[in-house]
Amino acid sequence: MRIIFVRHGEPNYADDCLTENGVTQAISTGKKLKSETIKDVYSSPLGRAKETASYIASEQNVDVKVLDFLHEINWGSRNGEELEFDGHPWTLAYRLLAEHPDYIGSDMWLEHPYFKNNVCMDYYDKITGSFDELLKQYGLVRDGKVYRMEKQCDDTIAMTFHGGTGAIIFAHLFNQPLPYILTAMPFGVCSVTVVSLTAENGDVVIPRFESFNDMSHLGQVRKEGLRFDK
Repeated sequence: MRIIFVRHGEPNYADDCLTENGVTQAISTGKKLKSETIKDVYSSPLGRAKETASYIASEQNVDVKVLDFLHEINWGSRNGEELEFDGHPWTLAYRLLAEHPDYIGSDMWLEHPYFKNNVCMDYYDKITGSFDELLKQYGLVRDGKVYRMEKQCDDTIAMTFHGGTGAIIFAHLFNQPLPYILTAMPFGVCSVTVVSLTAENGDVVIPRFESFNDMSHLGQVRKEGLRFDK
């Protein structure tokens, strides 16, 4: 199977919707994906993601299915102790890896106060567990750090989500520390990332990027600095 991940278009965070520019981006994204045969379009319950998904679903003549676990993450102190930058995960991820390069490729980051005491980690298990439950519907079962194909599935599905949610899913899919994904793999508004989950040898499935952070369809409307907010 294949999963097409799309970050929502340029947001109006205050009103949880797309800006005028964001609507143009979402329309362009729907047209870019028109040639795909997408069985299901899933979305975060937040308005900016659902609005983006609606343009993709319209081109596919399917309905948007809302999944609560795709909701954007929150952040801040878990225990009342002050966290720098109000616990903003992207900022702290860069600082953590700069201070502790040995954390790259390890799980030691889980015990550092930047994340251990951060509300964002309350979302980690929920998102990864729910994501794996969804993949079971398509015949893929998590087995340690890989997936196993219990039944053949050639479906393509699409998900519209957020920067934090997406980082957690990519960290889980590719078995990478979340701070590394937050630092090394940010993705822009209405970017398209395609992941293939195909068994190449027996039933073992190792996720593979077909593309990442593709914004080629956005033209001039892509010119917006990366920003990740609640």
